[in-house]
Amino acid sequence: MSTFVLFCLLSLFFGAAFLAFLAPITTDLPSKRYMLRIYLKAPPQPANLLLDLSASFSTLVYCSHSHYSSFSSPSCKARSASRGPVCSSDSLSMPVTDGRNPGQLGVIPRFVFACGKRSLLKGLVKGAAGLAGLGRSNLSVPAQVSSFSSENLVFALCLSGSPSAPGVAFFGSGGPYYFLPEIDLSKHLNYTPLLSNPTGSGSTVINYSNPSNEYFIGLTAVKVNGKAVEFNQTLLSIDENGFGGTKLSTVTPYTSLHSAIYRALTEAFVNESVALNLTVTQPVKPFKVCYNADEVMTTGVGPAVPTVDFVLQDDDVIWRIFGWNSMVRIFRDGVDVYCLGFLMVGLTQDRRS
Repeated sequence: MSTFVLFCLLSLFFGAAFLAFLAPITTDLPSKRYMLRIYLKAPPQPANLLLDLSASFSTLVYCSHSHYSSFSSPSCKARSASRGPVCSSDSLSMPVTDGRNPGQLGVIPRFVFACGKRSLLKGLVKGAAGLAGLGRSNLSVPAQVSSFSSENLVFALCLSGSPSAPGVAFFGSGGPYYFLPEIDLSKHLNYTPLLSNPTGSGSTVINYSNPSNEYFIGLTAVKVNGKAVEFNQTLLSIDENGFGGTKLSTVTPYTSLHSAIYRALTEAFVNESVALNLTVTQPVKPFKVCYNADEVMTTGVGPAVPTVDFVLQDDDVIWRIFGWNSMVRIFRDGVDVYCLGFLMVGLTQDRRS
């Protein structure tokens, strides 16, 4: 069995069969965030960008007039008027692929970025040249690739659970996605609709706090070891004011839950852990449920702990989370524990489930 787990997100609006762009995704271990490896300028120079699934545009933190040309559009003008980032453009390059092997670099000229300050990434990642935005907007990476190639708007992310095995991003193709040993992953995926926040104003970057830039999925239930967790199910839906729902994020390192859902989930998890002879120990911040590491057995899917299921549109469409992805090992100051990697958001943050 594989020693790492792949999480795949497919944003597919129409089928497409053409040469796609490909970019490796690495994990920044200190911040537990993802970096997209691309090439900037001419001749191409490698650069790492913080991968942000919700951002409506990409930002560079070292724009200079000598390297980047100015770019004017209604969106950029609106941003300048509101003291938002200034837009610039330059070539962006990524390897092309047939879904099986990476090829030579494909160049997208006059790719539009925003010029931001280094404080944009302060406290997030080190060594990043900026941010790669994949949100719902006409200036996101997928949208600009689609506009350049005149192909359909498609992108897929495979985020590795292992620091030694990089993930990958595909832009412009709904498959094939070949992984070792010669498996086309596109033929083995389950699908769930990507939802948008109804309070948003569509595909635009004029309002860069536009909630519709974000991607949501339609959770209907949460289970622990196959048993339903009891809580107010309406929290799983987005209400008329844009509150609630389940948002996907690549910059939040741990799953954050509404306080009511968090309490119900952790109670169910602790109860199910008893059957595995696991006893809760002194927690390590920011987590609340931890177990001594020497009491937790190891399996091919990580620590032997109860499974957590996010049930989607049907009971047979689930996102199952094994110990490899649900538990965080903390070893410091003589303490060695596994902690349940879910956090409770504060009262003023109970916006998303």
